[in-house]
Amino acid sequence: MAQKHHLEFELLRDEGNFVAGKLGLAFSLPEDLREVYKTLGVDLPRFNGNDTWTLSMPARLVIDRNGIVRKKDVNPDYTVRPEPAETVAFLKTLSQR
Repeated sequence: MAQKHHLEFELLRDEGNFVAGKLGLAFSLPEDLREVYKTLGVDLPRFNGNDTWTLSMPARLVIDRNGIVRKKDVNPDYTVRPEPAETVAFLKTLSQR
């Protein structure tokens, strides 16, 4: 993605969904869904960088410099995503404190 969009900043990647797992945001696909993914050519273990069949839920976290989560938006339905404008507005309120 960084190369495709010529990004000049580092992207963080949670290879293997380890951080997502610690936050309770990752789940393991049941065997029947693994088979569906395989027939569609989706190789989650290759994408994850290990032998797991895990996916993480879409989440947006605002974490302050002290490691405290100040805001979280999580939904197990991957089609429901938080609006970026809401996060930006929240960040502005934090900077005014």
